[in-house]
Amino acid sequence: IYDMTITMHPGMKEFNRIFKECNHIYHEIALKLGMSDSGFDILYTICEIGDGCLQKNICEATLLSKQTIHSSVRKLEKDGYLFLKSGKGRDMQIFLTEAGKALVKEKISLAIQAENLAFTDMTEEEQWEFLRLNKKYADSLRKYAAQI
Repeated sequence: IYDMTITMHPGMKEFNRIFKECNHIYHEIALKLGMSDSGFDILYTICEIGDGCLQKNICEATLLSKQTIHSSVRKLEKDGYLFLKSGKGRDMQIFLTEAGKALVKEKISLAIQAENLAFTDMTEEEQWEFLRLNKKYADSLRKYAAQI
């Protein structure tokens, strides 16, 4: 039974709205680029952590499920953007094909450029404060969530 005496802090409501708006913006970017959200996330993450990464690296970076990453990697492989190569043990390394590199250069780079421009709209001091406060919030949320 929901306790009607519990109210959400107004700042939390606004934070949630902004967080959801940012998620929606990334969804819109993926749509504009003709990609699924998970396909976009995988290619974006490969840009961030590099060719030859593992599926588990992508899972850790995106916080998406192993199943979602696995099926999206297979789709990108089938579409000719990725290829897999055996790594240590059962690990499979993920590499961009030439078509994948072209797709990243043509499409994913546009999203990264938009992010960089948005971030540099803030002063350097604001950038560090933004990062510091988001990290502080995430650390506190992790601490209190562990008590649930």
